[in-house]
Amino acid sequence: MPSPLRTSATAEPRGCWHDGDLPLVESLLLDLATGERFERLGVIAREHLATGGKRLRARLALATMQALGGDRREAVPWAAAAEMLHNATLVHDDLQDGDAVRRGHPAVWARHGANQAINVGDLMLMLPFRALERLETHPARSWALARELARCAEEVVRGQSAELDLLPRRRLDWDAYKEAVEGKTAALFSLPVYGSAILAGLSHDESAALARKLRPIGLLFQIADDVLDLYGDKGRAAPGADLREGKISALVVEHLRLHPGDRDEVLGLLELPRDETPQHEVRRMIERFREGGALAAAWDRMGAIEEQVHDSPVLAEVPKLHASAFDLVARALLPILHTDPLQGAAK
Repeated sequence: MPSPLRTSATAEPRGCWHDGDLPLVESLLLDLATGERFERLGVIAREHLATGGKRLRARLALATMQALGGDRREAVPWAAAAEMLHNATLVHDDLQDGDAVRRGHPAVWARHGANQAINVGDLMLMLPFRALERLETHPARSWALARELARCAEEVVRGQSAELDLLPRRRLDWDAYKEAVEGKTAALFSLPVYGSAILAGLSHDESAALARKLRPIGLLFQIADDVLDLYGDKGRAAPGADLREGKISALVVEHLRLHPGDRDEVLGLLELPRDETPQHEVRRMIERFREGGALAAAWDRMGAIEEQVHDSPVLAEVPKLHASAFDLVARALLPILHTDPLQGAAK
């Protein structure tokens, strides 16, 4: 019998997961990027924001506020802060990873150069704190949110550094992969929940406990993103960008766990310069991951996370947020449902 993981991905949105007030977040993002005067750096930042994206962190902030009985509009600045921080990391990630395409458009560094990409990413790391100026709340709450923004940004940067170290330091096991993802990706899923819970009147301890239950969904998203890179469409030039850039993905980790004798072959491919990596070797490795069980193992990991979220007594106390968490899971899985081995349709 299919788990809720496989069935929820085709369900209609539930809980508080909807587009209400999202245009206000979009407007604030663009306003923050422009700043006090019209200049080139702001234009580039707006250009990046205009490429789209799911706005998951903003949606999660708004959904949490509503689920806790608050006014969604009061959380708009916080939603914009969380979303801006996420986008700052994307600008820097593209430069460090050498990805020239983001959301089907030229990445900032590919269009404007590495130096300006660094500037834009740095600017967008600072703008979340300017967003807090738009909040109408007690100064003590604003300080709590500023402190959490800084802590999260620190965790994300440390996670990115850990991910870049996985291949050079031969850290190819699940614990090392998870440690990097916990910082780089999972932190940005707990951040929106924490801030909206504070704004809704919860204490620090209550807000932190609730936010921790959303962190595993960040890990699920990263695994799903790794699968999508090999077996779907991420808006990049061709499938397998992670292999060409030498990334230790969930598929690499699971394949080497199942087939340790392939270690030298896999490492040899990952260590080739990006522009010297043969596409036919990339395609062969993608097929090897599927046939060798790595894809199925990645789905097992995601299933375990889904069960963890499903069985959480903390989330169960906030039913609307619990439902929204499942909608978040569904959105992660929808682009990769065709790879689900239990459906017998992996390709």
